Amino acid sequence: MTVWEWFEQRSYHHRDFRDLALPVNGVERPSTTLIFPARNVAGSIGGILTVVAGLQARTGLPDQVIVVDADSPDGTADIARAHGAEVYSENELMPNYGPAQGKGDAMWRSLSAARGDIVMFADADTADFREHFVYGTLGPLLADPAIQFAKAAYRRPFRQGEESIADGGGRVTELMAKPLLNLFYPELAGFVQPLAGEFAGRRELLSAVPFFTGYGVEIGMMIDVFAEVGLDGMAQVDLGTRQNRHQQLASLTRMSSVVLRTVAMREGLAQRVIDGDEPGLWELRQPETYLHAVATEDGLRLDEHLNELIERPPLARLTGGTALMNALPAARRNTEFSPGYPGIGGMRIRRHKYLCRRIRRARALRAQAPGPPRPRPLWAAGMSGSQVCAAA
Repeated sequence: MTVWEWFEQRSYHHRDFRDLALPVNGVERPSTTLIFPARNVAGSIGGILTVVAGLQARTGLPDQVIVVDADSPDGTADIARAHGAEVYSENELMPNYGPAQGKGDAMWRSLSAARGDIVMFADADTADFREHFVYGTLGPLLADPAIQFAKAAYRRPFRQGEESIADGGGRVTELMAKPLLNLFYPELAGFVQPLAGEFAGRRELLSAVPFFTGYGVEIGMMIDVFAEVGLDGMAQVDLGTRQNRHQQLASLTRMSSVVLRTVAMREGLAQRVIDGDEPGLWELRQPETYLHAVATEDGLRLDEHLNELIERPPLARLTGGTALMNALPAARRNTEFSPGYPGIGGMRIRRHKYLCRRIRRARALRAQAPGPPRPRPLWAAGMSGSQVCAAA
């Protein structure tokens, strides 16, 4: 399937699934979980959960609503709890992995509390959240068993004061993510919002892919899901327009850095070292330090930021003993949660020709710039690159 064919066959509109907004009529469907990673969103989370509760009361969709909170001091957790959501601190899930390291880590940990056959994630800072954000994103997976993963698509207006630019938002997406995908993963170039926080996947699939911490989670997941199910197993849904809070430019450049480094890791480039022994030479072996040169009223300044990027293993790997039961605090465990849910027993390896091209390209780069041994990618599930290619 070419990207053009995919774009025509796997691009939907939320109106295609408007029947999901009608009262339930006894038709059985896979169970669903909706998860909101949240940090200081007291101003928006209540309104969002009110919309979700209305859809849930009328249709039963979604079956489970989770808010995983970053211990927000603004009362986000209390508001979410008052609106009937299951609320977890991101730091009390998967406690053996230490404190949570950003959004992607919170998402990975929250998957351990999800009971639905299909799991959807959504941002909690949306100012115009509507019911079709939920049933639209879930729609392709509920309508077609062949679709394993669906990503939201929308217009991103940029609002500053009273002024609004219709398509001025999504700057990291337009200036960093899309050019990177066009260059390294052109098969994924048809996604309108590759960094969208709204997406849904079958729990078996989401348990089989690694999660990057922080802002690398969305683009890393796109690449890894593509490796797992192929382009024909993915879809996108037009949700119309989405308005969320905007970040300062200084924050966006750091986010862009994480997106770039995530793709570099998948391409085998993140460990390259600049030649030379000069003291203080900048080396990519420690890319978590991001240097940002700025001009201020007081002169030029060089800021140093910590942009840590950690790759959490697929949840399906945590199979032995009580690994998954330990993910939940004792007070939250219940009979509905089972560490043996479908897909947890092992990670399926879908071997596509593009995967071998990536391996060969990484080998060529390593041959040109030899350095310390590189860790094998997590999607290889213990197989060497030659074994993966041999099986392709």
